[in-house]
Amino acid sequence: MSEVLVNREGAIVTLTINRPRAKNSLNRAVFDGLHAQLAQLRYDDSVRAVILTGAEGVFCAGADITAFDDLRAEPLLGQRAAAGSPVWSELGSFPKPLIAAVERIALGGGMELALACDIVIAGESAKFGLPEVKLGAIPGAGGTQFLPRAVGKSKAMALLLTGDLIDARKACDVGIVAEVTSDGQALPAALAMAGRIAANSPLAVALAKNAALCSFETPLAQGLEHEKRNFFVALRSADNREGQEAFLSKRAPKFTGK
Repeated sequence: MSEVLVNREGAIVTLTINRPRAKNSLNRAVFDGLHAQLAQLRYDDSVRAVILTGAEGVFCAGADITAFDDLRAEPLLGQRAAAGSPVWSELGSFPKPLIAAVERIALGGGMELALACDIVIAGESAKFGLPEVKLGAIPGAGGTQFLPRAVGKSKAMALLLTGDLIDARKACDVGIVAEVTSDGQALPAALAMAGRIAANSPLAVALAKNAALCSFETPLAQGLEHEKRNFFVALRSADNREGQEAFLSKRAPKFTGK
């Protein structure tokens, strides 16, 4: 049985972590499956959005704790590879929109997986947290970096240092979650949002995502220059001309990503 299930609906691909008996915790097979799929999807021009979710109504309980002994026994560079670093690198550089559809729990590596996505949609009973300190560890896949950027220093420190969990409404209030749905509706809501994204110019969407992510890495002046460059790239595209003509003709545009 594959640890990562793939479902395609038009231009939208859903990747489902498929370890329900382990609450979809992350192990080597999951990392390998996610990495292989994302590495392929980034070059598929017919795919315009990707959704990450978990099987049987659970997003992800985090790292498989049984793997800690193996990680501890390896040298430092080996630990980085074993911890799934290629997946996190793939997520960080993925050019297309990534939406996390979260139900019930997103803990530890599961929360880091959600934070690595561009948009998080959660069922109202979902819980988020980075409880690694309760196990004598710390987040190792971006939690200490992504969370302060999402919620600010004080709120991030409160979550990181206590290991406390927060519900979906609170996660939405502080900026981790974009939309809260009734339980069981996170995936349908993610598909609906992905559909709205897919209707837009894929080139413009990619350029907008690229410019927005640049804001986390550069000073404001440099970020504004990057945005301006992307703006003029979009302005010279066939998609921009099609969008302008469609608007003036009061018809739906037919974007090609060129």
